[in-house]
Amino acid sequence: MSGGICVGLISGTSLDAVDAAACEFDAEGRWRRLLGTHSESYPSALRQELLDLQRRPDTAITLRDVTRLDAAIGDCFAQAAARLLEQLSLRPPDVDAIGSHGQTVFHDPLTIRSSLQLGDPNRIAARTGVRTIADFRRADMTHGGQGAPLMPAFHQAVFGGSPCVVANIGGISNITVLGAADAPVFGFDTGPGNALLDDWIQREKGLAYDRGGEWARSAEADRALLAACLRDPYLALPPPKSTGRDYFNLDWLARRTDALPADAAVIQRTLLELTVESLSRAIDAEAPKARELFVCGGGARNGFLMERLAQRLPRLRVADTSARGLDPDWVEAAGFAWLAWRTARGRPGNLPSVTGAGREVVLGGIYAP
Repeated sequence: MSGGICVGLISGTSLDAVDAAACEFDAEGRWRRLLGTHSESYPSALRQELLDLQRRPDTAITLRDVTRLDAAIGDCFAQAAARLLEQLSLRPPDVDAIGSHGQTVFHDPLTIRSSLQLGDPNRIAARTGVRTIADFRRADMTHGGQGAPLMPAFHQAVFGGSPCVVANIGGISNITVLGAADAPVFGFDTGPGNALLDDWIQREKGLAYDRGGEWARSAEADRALLAACLRDPYLALPPPKSTGRDYFNLDWLARRTDALPADAAVIQRTLLELTVESLSRAIDAEAPKARELFVCGGGARNGFLMERLAQRLPRLRVADTSARGLDPDWVEAAGFAWLAWRTARGRPGNLPSVTGAGREVVLGGIYAP
């Protein structure tokens, strides 16, 4: 089969919006270019409901509510894809496939060994007229993998060629370690990214996020609280490993200490340092020979966070992924376009060296329009 255009859809653990990216690939699935992007915000009530569900995954919820959320999220994803296709004047025959990650509401790779992403792909296919591929995580988990992270395979395809680390700082942070061309690729979730930072500033100031990290910059970290957070057992686990907002949330923060510091800005700075330190320790341990760090996700837009990473990792050149030709805001959406291209051709999309799966597998199911 020839190359083609695929669209990737993703809403991550930060629930900022549904991101849609149209990408062109050659006949071998190699990256050609980003054709266009669109970001579709969730309705505020839906976003808050999803945030509450992420933070407290053991909250009782009815089957009626699960079905309602699946339909509502599917409609948001469908609208994001349809508006992008309209923006680019792309007709259904022009598009090979849509890859929809959906919205993760539950992820348990250790006990239940399954994951749940909502966002009915039938609605996306029907609204756009394009076959839609979804449910990317569970095939890997069925074969013993964590189902996450899935982006290292795409990072290898787009950013590979020289040794480096790619860090995706979304709600949770993860890294991909890329070595020489013949070296195995590996990666894992390192711990908190923006989730705790966003939750804290929303609670204290009613803001969605700390623009540029300026509120965190205004204070010094509480070293005792930081040390307590860094003692969390997850951070010391060896890879493969993955985590989520159901683990790292404000309830988790409250359990680190008997009393939080009185100054809310101090806590914001401490949480930023937690992201920096947990990410840096993972890079020091697993990528000691790397000399470059490329950041994508929302964390790439946090100027103070990027400064602190550069200060903490002076041996590395720290930049965002635009230095490698792909805007950091769109790496994940582009990654699911790439995974859709592979699934449509029956090619595996996971990396067992990353997820711990027993073998490579084709990811996701295909939904006809």
